Amino acid sequence: LEPWGDFGKAWEQQKCYIAMTAPYYEPIIAVPRAWTGGTNGPLTGNVVLVKAKDTTELLQYAGKLQGKIVMTWSPVVLKPSFTPDGDRFADSTLEKMSKAEPTQQQGQRNLQSQQNDPQRQQRMNQFAVQRRVNELLNKEKPALILSMNQNGNDGTVFVSSGGSYAKDAEEAPANLMLSSDDYLKMQRLIEAGIVVSIEAEVKTKFFTDDLKGYNVIAEIPGTDKSLKEELVMLGGHLDSWHGSTGATDNAAGCAVMMEVVRILKSTGFKPRRTIRIALWSGEEQGLHGSRNYVKNHFADPAKMELTAEHGKVSAYYNLDNGTGKIRGVYLQGNKDVAPIFTKWLEPFADLGAKTLTISNTGGTDHLAFDAVGIPGFQFIQDEIEYDTRTHHTNMDTYDHLVPDDLKQAATIIASFVYHTAQRDQKLPRKELPKPQGQGNRPF
Repeated sequence: LEPWGDFGKAWEQQKCYIAMTAPYYEPIIAVPRAWTGGTNGPLTGNVVLVKAKDTTELLQYAGKLQGKIVMTWSPVVLKPSFTPDGDRFADSTLEKMSKAEPTQQQGQRNLQSQQNDPQRQQRMNQFAVQRRVNELLNKEKPALILSMNQNGNDGTVFVSSGGSYAKDAEEAPANLMLSSDDYLKMQRLIEAGIVVSIEAEVKTKFFTDDLKGYNVIAEIPGTDKSLKEELVMLGGHLDSWHGSTGATDNAAGCAVMMEVVRILKSTGFKPRRTIRIALWSGEEQGLHGSRNYVKNHFADPAKMELTAEHGKVSAYYNLDNGTGKIRGVYLQGNKDVAPIFTKWLEPFADLGAKTLTISNTGGTDHLAFDAVGIPGFQFIQDEIEYDTRTHHTNMDTYDHLVPDDLKQAATIIASFVYHTAQRDQKLPRKELPKPQGQGNRPF
């Protein structure tokens, strides 16, 4: 274990029960939101529906919600889905990705298009109202907040945080993320003038005995006299959200990277460069583990003052897009690695891995390395059910893993790590990024 700095309070869910008891009994699918409190024992009561389209309407609820069970009105209308939950990349999609040519001008046009989109503006207005509602609820101290699951249906609950993990943060009220089906059912009943009652009990616990964050680090030492101080890094994030066991996000990525190291060690391989695996913490809260590791070892993107270690890293390889097999590599704008990776992928074309895209991909730990000019790459993976069913949900269990896909991924990454460790030169780098300044995140 290697500490990377201050994180804050740890948190766990210990009990979650909720059911509608009137106008009839029905169990409700729900998960506590992270870093929120409990109900201090069993709770019963009628549900109050807060409906406000602007700040003026919101004022009518001030001083009336303390100790209540509260939900806020949602405009969502569930519609049937006629697309499969699970999918793999079509050849045509991969072909399009391989021909991508991202430019700054395209990014500016996309931003301008978004700014002129009336539906986007409507969503922004809704978010602003919801933010004020949340501020009111935290101030009023209701006994229990019921939140609407916006992204899933059919019992799938996407859940993350509802409070703060900061050391001195005030404990947020008990807050349950409900399935959209259950939430909208109760909303319709209340709007029809029918009293909705529930019974619930939520237990959560905060931990303050250790406020540090830690990464798990291991390595295979290099053996070449002139190259053994250089590094090839691989990793994935070890933390996950609590709705389930985090099988696809990101136990799968960690298992694959551990298997990569096992494969290399089992062959008796003596790498020229040192191979270092890192399993990150705090990714879900903002890539904290990898960002702070990079800051502590290589460079702070705010200042771009490079350490001696910065120039010794050849590449960092990341896996964090579910259980799907590898179809290629996101180059993160590094065109000079394309011919190298093309050659390395050739033996795996029959396994479906042959696509390189100059495009960037975000949301995971390779960005911490890319932000300071170290080659960092995430592999293109088949979606399977990642965005529809498992990513940050109560469905993210072992049963949704595809073992053969994970074996394929481990084989390909082992080959990439091997070649990176053995080649005479480090992988080519992009131009060093400019300092971002304090408070500005480059990703």
